Amino acid sequence: MRQTIHIHPAAAPKPGWGEPCNGCGVCCAVEPCPVGMLLSRKRTGACVALSWSEVEGRYRCGVASEPERFVAPRWLAGLAARFALRMIAAGKGCDCDLTVEPQH
Repeated sequence: MRQTIHIHPAAAPKPGWGEPCNGCGVCCAVEPCPVGMLLSRKRTGACVALSWSEVEGRYRCGVASEPERFVAPRWLAGLAARFALRMIAAGKGCDCDLTVEPQH
């Protein structure tokens, strides 16, 4: 099955399975993690918390980097950020097995 996703033109190419995350955004543009499913209210398509960082030149999980924007009440923000990091396997390497083909 083919799916077209739209990512920032400056986004890095998707790393290979197990390689360090480079913030390419492919995984979260295709489907949200469990936290993103709750926020996005959907199982497929881009997560509403997928955020492009101009400063870093990469995608970030908004729940992990700016939880107060996505979580209410605010006292839950820290817990939500830690949970989001666990759900996206932060620091564990790329776990997205999709094949990316550039648009012609």
